[in-house]
Amino acid sequence: MSTHEEQLRQRSGEIEENALRLDEGKAEQVVDALNTDLAAAYVAYHQVKKHHWNVEGSEFRDIHVYLGEVAADLEAAADEFAERAQALGGVPLSGGAAFEDHAPVEPEGEDVYDIRTSLAHDMAMFGDVIETLRDHIALVEGFGDYTTGETLRRNLETMEEHAHHFQHYLEDDTLVTEESLR
Repeated sequence: MSTHEEQLRQRSGEIEENALRLDEGKAEQVVDALNTDLAAAYVAYHQVKKHHWNVEGSEFRDIHVYLGEVAADLEAAADEFAERAQALGGVPLSGGAAFEDHAPVEPEGEDVYDIRTSLAHDMAMFGDVIETLRDHIALVEGFGDYTTGETLRRNLETMEEHAHHFQHYLEDDTLVTEESLR
């Protein structure tokens, strides 16, 4: 137990005045959108990381490395969303339960699937994240918050690139043949 006196600085869900001069009502909506994107990024991060840990097969190394890169991009996006929410006077979400409750995506669960199924789940999740980011770009730019729009747009581009790569991994063309597996 702590021996120092605790002092609450800001309650979760409250918006403080910000130096960026986005009025409180708009800032509240933007922070909520950013927290949704933060939650989605961390839910996706944990799913992708699970696939990174569990991938097997002849293409193990390439997919393992790639999924590690995807996870790093998701973690970087989450950090950007959280820092922007704080700059706008909000409190970024924290904690696994808060992320899952606030995310617009649902994780696949604890079971381990074959890599094609896992990548298909990732691609579907990224599609949902992409749609949410597009909606949030429209929202924030409608408020004249072009900096948040740029942050979201930059991360949207990264998410679209990964969704496209998932699609490529799932194509039926491969250099791996039955003979090469023997």
